[in-house]
Amino acid sequence: MADARDDRGGGDAGGGRDVGRGFGSGSTVRTGPGTDTPARGFLGEVRDAVSTRSALVMLGVLLLQLGFALSYMGAFHAPEPHKVPITLVAPPAVERDLVARLDALPGDPLQVTPAASRAEARARLLDRSTDAAYVVDPAGRTDTLLVASAGGPSATTAATEILQEVARAQNRTIVVRDIRPPAEGDSRGLSSFYLVLSWTIGGYLAASALNMAAGSKKPTLRRTLVRLAAMLPYGFASGIGGAIIVGPVLHCLPGAFWELVGIGTLVVFASGAVGVALQSVAGTVGLGLTILIFTILGNPSSGGVYPSSLLPPFWAAIGQALPPGAGTTVVRNTVYFDGSATTGALWILGAWAFGGVAVAILAAALREGRRRGSRTEPAAAAAV
Repeated sequence: MADARDDRGGGDAGGGRDVGRGFGSGSTVRTGPGTDTPARGFLGEVRDAVSTRSALVMLGVLLLQLGFALSYMGAFHAPEPHKVPITLVAPPAVERDLVARLDALPGDPLQVTPAASRAEARARLLDRSTDAAYVVDPAGRTDTLLVASAGGPSATTAATEILQEVARAQNRTIVVRDIRPPAEGDSRGLSSFYLVLSWTIGGYLAASALNMAAGSKKPTLRRTLVRLAAMLPYGFASGIGGAIIVGPVLHCLPGAFWELVGIGTLVVFASGAVGVALQSVAGTVGLGLTILIFTILGNPSSGGVYPSSLLPPFWAAIGQALPPGAGTTVVRNTVYFDGSATTGALWILGAWAFGGVAVAILAAALREGRRRGSRTEPAAAAAV
């Protein structure tokens, strides 16, 4: 009967009607006075799907992306040698004139330091005080250039090209002798850089995973201590894994296995501690800051692809002060040069690790103190 009344036009009390209800239909679109479900537009759906917070996060990702492109291409697009350290062994009669001529080359590509003997020049090359040793033969017209390409083939190539051009202008020739080449599995000398790259990224991603597992909440002091403590076994496992890959598996950096394990543990812990600290202070933004420090700024300036003498001034200045640069120097010099010139880089890594721990603990302690103060104030007011 109710259906018959509807068919005769007897609508509902509000004057509305059902449109499109057919046999077997499962939905009704109501029209007329009193309806409260207007059709949603595209812009409304966008506003629901992309909140203000999401838009700000996307903006941050865009800035990191553009920063990545700017930093890497800014550092690598036009490498030019600038004050590449060179040791010169020459007879006293020509030494002063040759030093002046090399130091006066356009653009200051070389920084020349005299040495008394070939043995002294060789020692400087192996202790990483110089990138090449130019030995002049006083009895002939063929000189020798000693290099150690394991320390970075880019600097070796730059020094060789410059000195060969100088020698040709004087109708002399140069024979290049590589006294410390990279391992067979490390033909381009980049394995140290990529190993440290994997360690630094792994460290701050582990810190980020700990943060996300807790719902991105800023941690308490106890939780901060637990996160920092968790980075130690993670760093040790990362060090062992990296040393196995570059040693027994790929033979990129053979030897110095346990030294690499220790270096990897320190690099990963430093990266993770900084990640914990920055995310404790700034939340999700802290992950972006960590990526900025370690990946966007640290990797292109590290000296892994081009040494500081071939980088633009900004990247040359910051490279060895950041963990990727310090870590690359320690790994490379430990594997190929018996640990020479690693003390400063180890102090840099230790300072970043200590700074990360200190900032993380201090931020958590201050935050916990404020929470306790906010709880005691209402209780004191109620007591009064």
